[in-house]
Amino acid sequence: MKIDLSGKSALVCGASQGIGEACAQSLAACGANVTLVARSEQKLKEVVKTLPSGNHQIFLADLSNKQQVQKLVDHISKTGFDILINNTGGPQPGPITDASLEEFENGIQAHLFASHQLVQASIPTMKAKGFGRIINIISTSVKIPIPGLGVSNTIRGAMASWAKSMSNELAQHGITVNNILPGLIETPRLMSLIEQTAKQQELDIDVVSENFKSTVPSGRFGQPSEIGNMVAFLASEYGAYINGTSIPVDGGRTGAI
Repeated sequence: MKIDLSGKSALVCGASQGIGEACAQSLAACGANVTLVARSEQKLKEVVKTLPSGNHQIFLADLSNKQQVQKLVDHISKTGFDILINNTGGPQPGPITDASLEEFENGIQAHLFASHQLVQASIPTMKAKGFGRIINIISTSVKIPIPGLGVSNTIRGAMASWAKSMSNELAQHGITVNNILPGLIETPRLMSLIEQTAKQQELDIDVVSENFKSTVPSGRFGQPSEIGNMVAFLASEYGAYINGTSIPVDGGRTGAI
């Protein structure tokens, strides 16, 4: 089985590092032309240089900024994309009882609101082609809330319900909507959480890292490329009958069926 996305165009948010970068790499490796979105022009240019040959572009946008999101929406409306990867860095950790309304508002803007606007801008082109793939990178907290990530748990859950509702409306047009739920993936965000936990518990970072790994049946952290591979599969013809799902990629860590 070979995944061939030649002639397809993809827009990947948060593509300057970590999971977003891995998604861009996987889609480009399968032949898609990729537009990479993030805040850092320098990082995006560095990533583009590493992509397989193709008509790849960058677009600067901070998804927490309404004006910048609107510029991205305008770009999508003019250009059109076959594949949309919604991926945004998670809200700051902390107990939900300590969270301010501003933290919720910022998180909802960067995740749910921005993703909704990007989808609305993408739908006309996808409908016209009878083909579309909307893939949201969320979190395993959709299945089981993660302690200490109160705001994130709340917003990720809202994203999953939004996506499921949308999948039912768009399926008749050849458009699928799915969520990928990363577990402990070796990204800058995970390393930040480990460092914060080490500081709070007054433990060595290596000890905390091993403690995290011990919660994964596979006994290791996942690699961003493993998320990218799932994205490429769902984006391909082989994923045409997979719709409205939330798929954990977590080494078996999530304790839910």
